[in-house]
Amino acid sequence: MTQLVFATGNPHKIREVREMLDGQFEVRGLRDIGCPEDLPETSPTIPGNALQKARYVFENFGVNCFSEDTGLEIEALGGEPGVRSARYAGDDRNPLANMQLVLKKLQGETNRKARFYTVVALILDGREHTFEGIAEGTIRHEPSGTGGFGYDPIFQPAGFGVTFAEMGEAEKNAISHRGQAVRKLIDFLKGLSA
Repeated sequence: MTQLVFATGNPHKIREVREMLDGQFEVRGLRDIGCPEDLPETSPTIPGNALQKARYVFENFGVNCFSEDTGLEIEALGGEPGVRSARYAGDDRNPLANMQLVLKKLQGETNRKARFYTVVALILDGREHTFEGIAEGTIRHEPSGTGGFGYDPIFQPAGFGVTFAEMGEAEKNAISHRGQAVRKLIDFLKGLSA
């Protein structure tokens, strides 16, 4: 079975991707290879951060790996929090504080349009590949739901009456930004082994 390291320490993300891969590949996390979980993310762009993290793991641990970077981009906030999504309210990466800051900045705002943008960067045998996914939607006025993570309780995907946090994992993965990008990654990997 092909082994890939997912360059994250986030157990939610690892579980999400493992479910989508459905046992076709063995996915390991940073802890499994003894890699520090706070990887460098100094690029001003989401694709740049995804590649930076994958390159760090590949160069320092010599393993085939993939990483992802995701940003929530809110139209009325000029694309914020964007590349700073995980650290929007501070460097301690507090998801609740990040959500509260978004809701505070959107008080009185009628334009609630937003999108999640994900880039997955794969380094396989030294070659780099990137895959994108976008989920359009709106920001709710208050959090709803207990599933998911990050901004999921305030993000309502287009065409649905519930937030990502109110969806089951399979339903969310079928339409989410990360789901789209990971499916492109999976299709690419399957194509190589065909």
